[in-house]
Order: sequence, then structure tokens, then C-alpha cells
Amino acid sequence: MLKRIIQLFIIIAGGTIGYLYVTDLIGLLEITSMAWIESTLGLVLGAIILYLLTFWAVDYVANFFRWVEETLVKAPVADLLFGSLGIIIGLVIAYLISMVIPPIPVLQIVPIFLTFLLGYFGFQVGFKRRDEFLNLLTIAKKEKDKKKHADGSEEEEELLPKAKILDTSVIIDGRIADICQTSFLEGTVIIPQFVLEELQHIADSSDVLKRNRGRRGLDVLNRMQKQLTVNVEIYEGDFEEIQEVDSKLVKLAKVINGIVVTNDFNLNKVCEFQNVQVLNINDLANAVKPVVLPGEELSVQVIKDGKEHNQGVAYLDDGTMIVVEEGRDYIGKTIEVLITSVLQTSAGRMIFAKPKLLEKAL
Repeated sequence: MLKRIIQLFIIIAGGTIGYLYVTDLIGLLEITSMAWIESTLGLVLGAIILYLLTFWAVDYVANFFRWVEETLVKAPVADLLFGSLGIIIGLVIAYLISMVIPPIPVLQIVPIFLTFLLGYFGFQVGFKRRDEFLNLLTIAKKEKDKKKHADGSEEEEELLPKAKILDTSVIIDGRIADICQTSFLEGTVIIPQFVLEELQHIADSSDVLKRNRGRRGLDVLNRMQKQLTVNVEIYEGDFEEIQEVDSKLVKLAKVINGIVVTNDFNLNKVCEFQNVQVLNINDLANAVKPVVLPGEELSVQVIKDGKEHNQGVAYLDDGTMIVVEEGRDYIGKTIEVLITSVLQTSAGRMIFAKPKLLEKAL
């Protein structure tokens, strides 16, 4: 259909050119004939000649229009909106400047140049600064709401919970789906498009372990979207000037005033440094683990040796690592240990203990 429309446009354009200029050409050649015959002949010849000359270019033009159509359809709505507003503002400014340019023949090309230049700059500014514009609109709305509440003109509305932005590590981990199922996580859950792309890249990896982790993350997202009542939204915007996914997450959290949900220790620290709210799944898991205090006794199985000399390593049922001093000789055995200290961080919990037999010997 598109190809037919382009061919029709070429035929009409060729006929118009022939109708307008073939008459003048016949006059220059001093060929006498009737005016209506000249016009009709010019129309037909122009349509046929231009169509034949551009017949090979129809497919290229059609493919170009299809490419433009696909690009516009795939582009996020926010990108199209702010890009279009930027073009409109640029064209308006170019028109106003052109009105004050004196009608000098040398300067007649300036309005055309300004139209293309300011239209291009307007699109680029609107497209690349769309996130800042959205943030300004959000801040303005909040200030307006605060002013209304301060004046007492309207009743105070219930504060909505902030959006939760998931990173790649917490999606692959899978526990976020269980947390959402228990309704402990309030508000909208946002999955950025660049996180989805990273997940897909991991799922397509040639490494079996990475491929399984990526597919697990995609399965978790499908479960959250189809089986759970939580509101899951896809953020289709991107920050092209930023390369790292973690940095994009921090930027997105600032723009939409959201909360980053992760179990990445380094991302947790970066968010805290940049004053971005963060929820660490490991912190939550540590908070609900059974409390182990120094002086308590546990029965554990020493599995392997530790990093330091003569250390042994054991694990609780929830995966907490226990470092057993002087426990290397008990590898493969189940022994009673006495807790000496507990180290708890965002990266996890670590318990230090020593064999109870050594305590009795002392």
C-alpha cells in the first residue's frame, strides 16, 4: 500500500511539473500548437518521464518510510512528546527571528537555515533533557499540593508510597517475588527497560550458569506480572549519556523520586552516598533471621577449612556462615560450638565460634 502511494505521488508530481513547464519549453522551441494540447501533452509526458526515471527508487523510498515508522512506533511516548515540543519551540523561535530579518536578497537563505538549525536543536534538547523536564513537573506538582495543604483549602490527601525500582541482581535472586506476594512491599514496582535488556543479555549468554540466572530472572518477572497482585510497570526511558546500569538506576531513582531495591552491596553504598533511598533484600533477610548471641551453643557440621590458619567453616540451615576457630581438625564432623561474636552487615551475617570441647579443656 505504501509503495502504491509513493508511486501515485511521483506520477502527480511529474504531471504537475510537465503541465507547468512543457508549455514554456515548446514556446522556446517555437513549435506552434494549441494551448490545451500543450498542457495535456506536458502533463502526460511529465508524469510518464518522472515515473520511469524514479521507478528504481520507489523501493528505497518505501523502505525508508517503513524504517521511520518502526522507529517512531518503538520510541517511548515521553521521547516523542518532548522531542515534538522541542521542534515546535525551535520552529516558533526561527519564525520570530525571520520576521525581523531585512528583505535583502543575500539574506533570504537565512530563514531556511534557521528553521532547520533551531528545529534540530529544539528536538535534541527536548529529547535528551526529557527526564529533567519530567522531574521539574513532578516537583512543581508537589509544591502545589504542599501549598494547598498549607492554606487549608483542601483536605490532606493520603500520601502514596514511592515507586520501587528493581535492579538486575534482586530480580535474579528471586526473593522479591515472595516479598511482593506477602504484601510487605507497597507501591508500584518499576522494571526499567535497560534492566530488561541486561537480563536478556545474560539469558542469551554462552555460559550455562549465566544463562540459567538470566532465565530465572525473566521467570520471576513473569510470575510477578501474571500471578501476583502487585502493580508492575515498565519504564521505557533510558539515559544514553550513562553507560553503567547501576548509575542509570540511581539517576532514575532521583528523577522519579523512587526507591532502589537491590541485594548488591556496592550499589547499596552508592545509593546511600548520593542520598537515594534503597531497600536491601539482604538487610531484610538478616533482620528476620533467628538471633544468635555470643555465649550460645550450637551444633554444626564443619564442612571445609577457612582462610586463616587452623580455621573451619560451617553453615546454618539459612545459609549463614560460621567460622570455627581451631576447627580445621573437625572437618566432616558434627560438633558443639560456642558463639564468640556475630558480625552483621548488608552483605550478610557471619558468626564466629570455637569448639565447646576446647572451652571445657580450658
